[in-house]
Amino acid sequence: MSKVHVKTGDTVIVIQGKDRGVKGKVLQVSPSEGKVIVEGVNIVSKHVKPRKMGEAGGILKAESALYADKVQLVCPKCGVATRVGHEGTGKDKKRVCKKCGAKFE
Repeated sequence: MSKVHVKTGDTVIVIQGKDRGVKGKVLQVSPSEGKVIVEGVNIVSKHVKPRKMGEAGGILKAESALYADKVQLVCPKCGVATRVGHEGTGKDKKRVCKKCGAKFE
């Protein structure tokens, strides 16, 4: 099991690749693969075949997964991309902004 520095619902910015600089909300996290799906980032075309009578087929646009190390958390207080620090121990452990010290919730 590997850990990922982002959680579902976090606002992140892409720091590498074709979508560099785009902000979005994390829709899904896969810690075992080390990947995340971000809203509006890494859009791919998916060809869908109609399975039932009357169902439409065609080309759908969908978000694809990208590696979690290609995204960085955006601080809710200062609004810039930042690394994450931890404060506290055990169940009281909280994520904090390395630049301004604000807590992520």
